[in-house]
Amino acid sequence: MRRRTPTAGLALALFAAVTATLTTTAASAAPAPVSAAPALAAAAPDISVTNVQAHLTQLNTIATNNGGTRRAGSAGYTASVSYVKSKLQAAGYTVTEQYCSTCTYPSNNLIAEWPQGPADQVVMFGAHLDSVSAGPGINDNGSGSATLLENALVLAQQNPSMTKRVRFAWWTDEEQGLNGSEFYVNQLSATQKSYIKGYYNFDMVGSTNGGYFINRITSTTAAPLKAYWDSLNLQPEENVEGQGRSDDYSFQQGGIPTSGYAAGASARKTTAQAAKWGGTANVAYDSCYHRSCDTTSNVSATVLNRSADGVAYAIWQLAVGGGTPTNDFSVAVSPTSGSVAPGGSTTATVTTATTSGSAQTVSLSATGAPSGVTVSFSPSSVTSGGSATMTVSASATATTGTFTITVTGTGSVTRSAAYTLTVTGAGGCTGGQLIGNSSFESGSAPWTASSGVITNSSSQAARTGSYKAWLDGYGSSHTDTLSQSVSIPPGCASYTLSFWLHIDSAETTTTVAYDKLTVQVGSTTLATYSNLNKASGYAQRSFNLAAYAGQTVTLKWTGVEDASLQTSFVIDDVTLQVG
Repeated sequence: MRRRTPTAGLALALFAAVTATLTTTAASAAPAPVSAAPALAAAAPDISVTNVQAHLTQLNTIATNNGGTRRAGSAGYTASVSYVKSKLQAAGYTVTEQYCSTCTYPSNNLIAEWPQGPADQVVMFGAHLDSVSAGPGINDNGSGSATLLENALVLAQQNPSMTKRVRFAWWTDEEQGLNGSEFYVNQLSATQKSYIKGYYNFDMVGSTNGGYFINRITSTTAAPLKAYWDSLNLQPEENVEGQGRSDDYSFQQGGIPTSGYAAGASARKTTAQAAKWGGTANVAYDSCYHRSCDTTSNVSATVLNRSADGVAYAIWQLAVGGGTPTNDFSVAVSPTSGSVAPGGSTTATVTTATTSGSAQTVSLSATGAPSGVTVSFSPSSVTSGGSATMTVSASATATTGTFTITVTGTGSVTRSAAYTLTVTGAGGCTGGQLIGNSSFESGSAPWTASSGVITNSSSQAARTGSYKAWLDGYGSSHTDTLSQSVSIPPGCASYTLSFWLHIDSAETTTTVAYDKLTVQVGSTTLATYSNLNKASGYAQRSFNLAAYAGQTVTLKWTGVEDASLQTSFVIDDVTLQVG
């Protein structure tokens, strides 16, 4: 789990001594008996805690062989990815590695999908695979990673009929600021986000003096996790310590429902918690949090076992069907985007697949085409598993711009896929510079900004003139925004957004992004900058916005500063040049 920098006056001790271990005595090595309610016991398989521990042993060995760490971008992290990937591929998963180019330590997320169930109905389970530099990270977060790996292997082994698709993820660079999961979410289209019906995060699920915590415990998403722990009379509590500190936050920010298990980090167990859960009051849940002693000896088999079984219960409740599989199919379009000039046409291939049950007849249709554009299919219906050619034709008077066309397959159920169509301009381009008050010298309009952002304060110099936009710089928890709505004309050859950015920071770290500036067009993130990018003077940043031709969009800059040490994001001379 990502560390938060403590501030002056914070009355919480970060580390305390505790000596519970996983293997030193027979009593600690054997998990306490778990008596699940009969209905719950029958709903999902028992996950062998011994197998989960075996994965932890492998991760610990990997760290030992690579300088004692599995930090993102290190040889230890790469070997951890290889270990997990090889297990998943052998079990039959569709496995991909996603390179996180914006991570503090550029490296790969690992994504594994069980290829059963409807592709537009996804339940996702994730854990970060990286450790801090100081140690092997076996509880933080080998415990979550190994728990998900064993659950994935058991799901493949049992191969039940599926009502939803299950996707597992192991994130990189979490310890530097949730960067791997944030990169993944930012790469998803709005349609892809809508497919994910819930994201479940597991970060530190075996703490030696652990508690039983659930993210967003009262939410509908949390219900299956809570139901399993309630069946053991564990009386779980809200994960207050972990709020905003692990990868569920990236999905929450992306509008995706989230929950997850945690057993606690450096906060101390209360007397009331010790009375109902056991353990030692006024001692950290994990005394080896972010330290070299976070080894296989720093994991409670009992807490780990209950977490692993709770994950299995959630998977079976959310995504596994019983009896005869329901007939179902998926729809996809390749390529996912294309362009056409007025009077012309373009084609794409629509493919279908039987995801459960028997093959069925699927009728194809499309919605969302602009005026003057028609979409046809040859053939107009297929048997699931077959494909068709989609032809998009534009008349001479077709509306120009970029549009989302929804391709729908209708059978016993309805499934869909998105196709992005750009109708290029037939003639002429209403070009020029589109940003109003680009240097902030004419008051605030048409900008919308947090109080005090547009300023002529001499504490930070403007690049030109006297005014600029100054986000953050308070040295305390603070969020500032700056935005402007712009109508982008169609039919032009170039669309270049540029602005000049100066980053001044009192942060001294060269590895951790504590304070961040996010640049967005609508809901799409163009770039993220942080205290790690601080430099003297201004630097120009430029982006191609051709994909937004014909649309009215909101350009937005959001600066988020943590509890200590100021970072100022100063912006000037913003232009959107179209021509």
